[in-house]
Amino acid sequence: MTFTPFDRHMMGIALALARRGLGTVAPNPSVGAIVADEATGELVARGMTQPGGRPHAETEALRRAGARARGATLYVTLEPCAHTGKTPPCVDAVIAAGLARVVVGIEDPDPRTQGQGVERLRAAGITVVTGLAAEEARAVTLGHILRITAGRPVVKLKMALDAAGDVPRGVHGRAVMVTGAEARAQAHLLRAEADAILVGGGTVRDDDPDLTCRLPGLAWRSPARAVVSRSLDLPDGARLFRTAREVPVWLFTGEDADGDRVSALEGAGVRIFRVPVSGGGLSLGPVLARLAEEGVTRLLVEGGAAIWRSFAALRSVDEVALFRAGTSEYAAATLAAQYTPGLDLTPTAHRRLGADTLTMFRVVDLPRVDVGRSA
Repeated sequence: MTFTPFDRHMMGIALALARRGLGTVAPNPSVGAIVADEATGELVARGMTQPGGRPHAETEALRRAGARARGATLYVTLEPCAHTGKTPPCVDAVIAAGLARVVVGIEDPDPRTQGQGVERLRAAGITVVTGLAAEEARAVTLGHILRITAGRPVVKLKMALDAAGDVPRGVHGRAVMVTGAEARAQAHLLRAEADAILVGGGTVRDDDPDLTCRLPGLAWRSPARAVVSRSLDLPDGARLFRTAREVPVWLFTGEDADGDRVSALEGAGVRIFRVPVSGGGLSLGPVLARLAEEGVTRLLVEGGAAIWRSFAALRSVDEVALFRAGTSEYAAATLAAQYTPGLDLTPTAHRRLGADTLTMFRVVDLPRVDVGRSA
């Protein structure tokens, strides 16, 4: 299929809208939609999945377009849903709007739709083409895809290293900051785009982190905060526990965890999830599966190094964000590989953030192994 420059431009705007909604719509995918008039080259209306997952992007764009949607083209990053959930199928709204053409980024792997949306639109006489900017659409929708097909969220490791490439450890519950304000702001944006953040018990003991998004105006986008700790040897006065009723805290521990300790944490508002123990540590496969069951599509793993290596061993890492003090690009790939042994990483972006750098990596697809891997 040959797409026009206008097609590509409109889908680019739809993708930007979809990215804007990341971290706010779980368990739904973040979708962008554009209603456009190809004859005049006009963008008529735009829509994106709204916070909480509804309304969906298509119905939002069509609502804004009103009668001008008739005979127009809809550009949408993900196939319109064909099933009834808490709202009617989006394909019904698209058909009722009288659109002439629908351009889809990728089809939805959800078996309740999975090609049926495209088929119903075509059966209604609407011209439907798929595959425009498919790679970009897949990237923005990957959390939804993996939750449906692999039973886990998309996993991004966030690393913060000093100039020597080491992981700084907090002292007496006070974190050591190795990067400047610009890098920390970017890290908080990653939090805003996640549905949940995960750390190990060691990070809680060393740094006593908040794990919230503290960018101006985006505090409401703070994701759920997950901690993996078999021993539950965690400070009672940790910031996470003191604020558990404000921003959710999910604690994953062993099936043999001390009942009194569990009850005390639950009394503070912490949700406790018991998962199997394997090799002396918690099995991360069941942790990821439970997160997916809770609706998490995007997981940001902030640390520490042992947790990064455990996720790498599980082959359940999709992206790595490596923040490093200093502006040298040298050895970024080597450092990332050091903390994710066995993964095939390819760099996708490198940028300066004030006096520091951020290098992004994508993990080349690898077969999953040993879902009982422990941390």
